[in-house]
Amino acid sequence: MSQSFMRVLGVDPGLTRCGVGVIEGAPGQPLRLINVGVILTPSTAALELRLLLLEQELTHWIDVNRPDVVAVERVFSQHNVRTVMGTGQAAGIALLVAARAGIPVVMHTPSEVKAAVTGSGRANKVQVAEMVKRLLALKEIPKPVDSTDALALAICHIWRGSGDSKLAAALVAEKSRLAKLVRK
Repeated sequence: MSQSFMRVLGVDPGLTRCGVGVIEGAPGQPLRLINVGVILTPSTAALELRLLLLEQELTHWIDVNRPDVVAVERVFSQHNVRTVMGTGQAAGIALLVAARAGIPVVMHTPSEVKAAVTGSGRANKVQVAEMVKRLLALKEIPKPVDSTDALALAICHIWRGSGDSKLAAALVAEKSRLAKLVRK
């Protein structure tokens, strides 16, 4: 394995449906699907319980899949404030779980992901899903779309190279060092 070979957990944050996908690979090398799914929380449950369930499930995904890095979609502005809030809360839980596990986190915008996977930052969901299927040599496109989006995030991160991972690891180490100083 080359030094840039990595296992990435992609997280497409959402409060009701949070897509998760784990792949292995390196820039210029074939990618391999490890695991894919969606974490569901009931919309009828209290917000704090939904966030707790999301935290427990993401912790389980990290424990089982042992990623080297977690790639999370950067929350972008939408007209629906309620959707943005839920997405932001779910993204925050993903960042917290990764930090607790000592795993570097990177964030990618939707247009970065689309460009990395399809060659166009304006690609639609169908185009992204079809490319994820091809790049991972899958027989079918994973469903629902949240899981495909999570895989696209992981692919984006691997293809952006190990430079981002090294920077993220250095930032995590620095944050850890600063946290220890603050506790003293």
